[in-house]
Amino acid sequence: MRPIGDAVTAATRFGFAARGGDLAVIAKDPRGWVLSQLAERPTALPGDLPSAQSMVAAEFEMRRDKGNEEARRAFQERAKSVYFAEIAARVGAAAASEAPLLERLTQFWSNHFTVSVLRPVLRGFAAAFEREAIRPHVTGRFSDMLLAVARHPAMLLYLDNAISIGPNSIAGRERDKGLNENLGRELLELHTLGVDGGYTQADVEALARIITGWSVARLNEPDPGAFRFRPRIHEPGPKRLLGKTYEEAGYAEGEAALTDLAHHPATARHVAMQLARHFIADDPPKDSVERIARVFRDSGGDLRLVTAAVVKEDAAWRSPFAKIRRPEELVIAACRVSGFTPPAEMLVGSLRSLDQMPFFAPSPAGWPDVAAAWVSPEAVLRRAQWCERYADRLPDPPDPVAIAAAAFGEALPAETADAIRLAPSRRAGLALLLASPQFQRR
Repeated sequence: MRPIGDAVTAATRFGFAARGGDLAVIAKDPRGWVLSQLAERPTALPGDLPSAQSMVAAEFEMRRDKGNEEARRAFQERAKSVYFAEIAARVGAAAASEAPLLERLTQFWSNHFTVSVLRPVLRGFAAAFEREAIRPHVTGRFSDMLLAVARHPAMLLYLDNAISIGPNSIAGRERDKGLNENLGRELLELHTLGVDGGYTQADVEALARIITGWSVARLNEPDPGAFRFRPRIHEPGPKRLLGKTYEEAGYAEGEAALTDLAHHPATARHVAMQLARHFIADDPPKDSVERIARVFRDSGGDLRLVTAAVVKEDAAWRSPFAKIRRPEELVIAACRVSGFTPPAEMLVGSLRSLDQMPFFAPSPAGWPDVAAAWVSPEAVLRRAQWCERYADRLPDPPDPVAIAAAAFGEALPAETADAIRLAPSRRAGLALLLASPQFQRR
């Protein structure tokens, strides 16, 4: 039974859910099945999805014509259409992927480096941020991903660095404008060192000064919507960050500082804890975290090796169903086992009802990754209701007994299997399967 148990863990914890025939293949070498996916890179999402740069430029154009109500409505409709298309492509890719670990990693890192459309300016290109700054780097170097994130227009606009002005810069002296610390703070607190990483308020200010000038090209400049370094708003002079002085070097200061942050020991610990919490347990073993952190340090942040270290941790396989599925994971798993991915409007409606609309995270800290955030009585009721609605809307419901066997094999408790088998209809049986404790966890 243990190989089947490990196969279920491989398919659910490091993927989303097993489909027909998956478990028999995975059971031959569950860890090898997971690790083999790291030899690949995530494929591009299907569809003609617009670049962030084009949508930023369109946003700027709409704002320039602020008195043109027709143009504003047209842009809002386009942004909504793009958002729906992005969600459909994102969920569809995860539901159909032959390398689901890569889709999980894309969503994990996108949450780690959250941008949220709660800032309305991002509504047309938050998903493009994930496609452009996250997806290409999930098996690459952490330092490369960090730089791509910090340069991306979505992040620069979300955390206001595009309007951060060095007080002693040319523009700062002319306009009496000041520093915005938002991106500097989150780079330290959330993206690299972690809240207990040993930095001070002086370090936040220093990093914010180092990255002044990192901005976005306007409509009257070449390549509107793209990254642009603005020397006139860059804070001049040396800056001291975490005990190291960065001499005046314009844009290169930021690259050097981010590279150093990416290789800082506190970053290794913080990233290791985040990965262990996501893939192992809400409160992962300290020795697991330290071993993952060591691989991060020794490899220079090679995320292929770091992820492999997570997979190789015995703790990741010791306790089946140790993690609650977040709502988006639940929806993707249901699509995967049933073979039915709803149209975009239904997907977005489902995720709205489950309180996890993609790219609507409540803060730069992203969506929480612990059960307590997702299992209130109201949330459990919403999940049960969604399972019924999803089963009711399937155009041709599959046999839930076969689906349960394909997804869990012998790991499904007899009482759950019996309830599904004795259900009055296929739809009722499928709803019971989706709402079962086993399907709600990974």
